[in-house]
Amino acid sequence: MELSVFEPKQMTLFDDFALDEDVQKAESVAEMGTFKDSKRAPIHNWFKYPAGYSNRFVMDMMRRFEVGSGNWIYDPFSGTGTTLVCAKQAGVNGYGVEAHSFVHWVANVKLFWEYHYASLPSTINKLLQQAGEWVVQKRATVVIEQVFPELIYKCYHPQTLKELYLLREFITHEVTAVPIRDLLKLALTDALRSAAAAGTGWPYIAPNKNTGDKPPKDAVALFCKTVNRMVQDLETVIREDRPSCEISNVLGDSRQRQFLDDGQIDFALTSPPYLNNYDYADRTRLETYFWEITHSWKDITEQFRNKLMVAATTQIVRKNYVVEAALSLDVQAAHPKVYAALQMAILELSRRRLEKGGKKDYDLMVALYFNGILSVLQETSRVLRTGGHFCLVIGDSAPYGVHIPTEEFIGQLGLGVGFSDYTYEAFRTRGGKWKVNPQRHTVPLREGVVILKK
Repeated sequence: MELSVFEPKQMTLFDDFALDEDVQKAESVAEMGTFKDSKRAPIHNWFKYPAGYSNRFVMDMMRRFEVGSGNWIYDPFSGTGTTLVCAKQAGVNGYGVEAHSFVHWVANVKLFWEYHYASLPSTINKLLQQAGEWVVQKRATVVIEQVFPELIYKCYHPQTLKELYLLREFITHEVTAVPIRDLLKLALTDALRSAAAAGTGWPYIAPNKNTGDKPPKDAVALFCKTVNRMVQDLETVIREDRPSCEISNVLGDSRQRQFLDDGQIDFALTSPPYLNNYDYADRTRLETYFWEITHSWKDITEQFRNKLMVAATTQIVRKNYVVEAALSLDVQAAHPKVYAALQMAILELSRRRLEKGGKKDYDLMVALYFNGILSVLQETSRVLRTGGHFCLVIGDSAPYGVHIPTEEFIGQLGLGVGFSDYTYEAFRTRGGKWKVNPQRHTVPLREGVVILKK
């Protein structure tokens, strides 16, 4: 079923500016926009978040659109803070919005650089020594049965989990300075997956229970290594000469009006949720279970899932909607052709789901996703100055084989809410690794950046 009713203007990727020389050497254009380089970058790599995107791409786009000191950059899906960290590094004012409270906390820790650097190394070394002694003293007698949800026990060797638990308790109860405590907490959070004895790539791969057959990993050593790396990153930050700037990362909903004046923003850049049924709330289950922020699917739903823009069927309670009326009439008002194409796709998905074993609610997911995207486009248009640009790293999708040209629809809806022009620049094709799956659709997909001009 072909629904690509528009022919977006497509330009050569980065045709009017040159990438940094080190970027050209380190990675190809095909990797632009991904999280791969952020995993290797200071501060950006403090939390491995597959939903994140490229810090080098952010810096290159800031240079491309001449965003500098005194300007304002806006990220309506700030996530773990990639855009805002880049803004702070460049001395650019930044405003971000994130609805996932745990991910928002991660970003805020990454954005806090106002430590007393003269004493930071000695303070950290003393705390690490105390933490190691704490673990040694209590490891033989501590009992951790029924402390965590069952999933946590499946992920770790029992001895490793004891050490992780004791490190958690030391950080929580013995470290009094909040910025230092948060730094150590994030370090332990980042070490959780490398300390695991089972595959922790879930929510899609469920680990088998560990009975101690595999040797334990040294949780204290992993933690100390992570902390020392983070301190070294902070030391590089203070050596950089940059203008002062204002950074604000708001826990909230970018579909709603923000505390920004009309036309305050010079440049907006984000990577919104993709329409690919990825449950962003479930991605942090390991971490929030470990810190006892959540204990169940219900907790995750109430604290995170219900607050995020719909991009997964796990967020949908079908009985709350009428399929034919799920797509907002605001979409129709913004762009009748997009509304008509989406309605056709939604009704086709409603039909196809009845033929599938899982009967996934892709039809409602598509409708609610574009309702949310429209609201974000409207608010971003309000806060962006005339002549400013809004860049969205995005991929298309094909649930049950029905192609949804997300980049085209976003571009056209942007025109409908006040943007004057848009282009699309492709990064890469997607979906090739699923060719061996007979249940997978065969629609070729791509990923790139939509550039809207106000």
